[in-house]
Amino acid sequence: MLTIPISPWAHYLGDGAAWAGGALAAWWQHRAFPAQSRRLARITGPGYYQVLAISALAGAWLLGSLNSVRMDLAPSHSIAGALAGGILGVEIWKWWRGVRGSTGGAFVLPLAVGIMIGRIGCLFSGLADLTYGVPATLPWAVNIGDGAGRHPVQLYESLAMALFLAAYIPARLRGATWAAGHAFHAFVIFYAVQRFAWEFLKPYPTIVGPLNLFHLLCLGLIVYGLLWWRRDAKSGDFWSADHGAQGGTLRVPQPDDEPVRNLP
Repeated sequence: MLTIPISPWAHYLGDGAAWAGGALAAWWQHRAFPAQSRRLARITGPGYYQVLAISALAGAWLLGSLNSVRMDLAPSHSIAGALAGGILGVEIWKWWRGVRGSTGGAFVLPLAVGIMIGRIGCLFSGLADLTYGVPATLPWAVNIGDGAGRHPVQLYESLAMALFLAAYIPARLRGATWAAGHAFHAFVIFYAVQRFAWEFLKPYPTIVGPLNLFHLLCLGLIVYGLLWWRRDAKSGDFWSADHGAQGGTLRVPQPDDEPVRNLP
């Protein structure tokens, strides 16, 4: 068993580092794939980001609190809830505005980097963070303040995101179709699958059989990712930023508030 130093401040330091890492990832992505940024800016506006921020915040606190209050604890927030809330809000906005295809590709790298870094802060926050694992006798079990060895589920998730990035970044640089046109779908599916697995190693109250709230949420995210990937691939409603930048066919109706197709 490994004993690690813990502090409530680690959560805030981890959040700050996650935001900084995500911002740097977004800056690099903008420099590497400027066409993606230009196309996203063309079909969105302040309303898109306002809806994204509000719905993500609402999802984070609603779903996080639904889980924590069942444990007789104070309201809390959840990254999985933020992801689900943001998706719901954006899909409603897109439907209202008549925007077709995925617009989430620009957020994949910042999200993956932010989660990878932020989960390390969760680990060093100890039991107060509510992200700890169940007791374990494994050589890498960690003592985070109560003397019991536990699964370092925070590190499991951080390493999973590192594996995703190791696959995604090279694929994006070489213009692979899935990374250029379906990156957000791939990210949602991967995130939900790995999170679903780690939820079995957390002491959260169950709802259906062995499944807790986040198990059910992850199942919903997996279904969303698969259905939207299939829908966009079947209809051709996805856009390769690299292909568009090199002069490939891309039709953008005018004015910008009309339906837009074949964009990320």
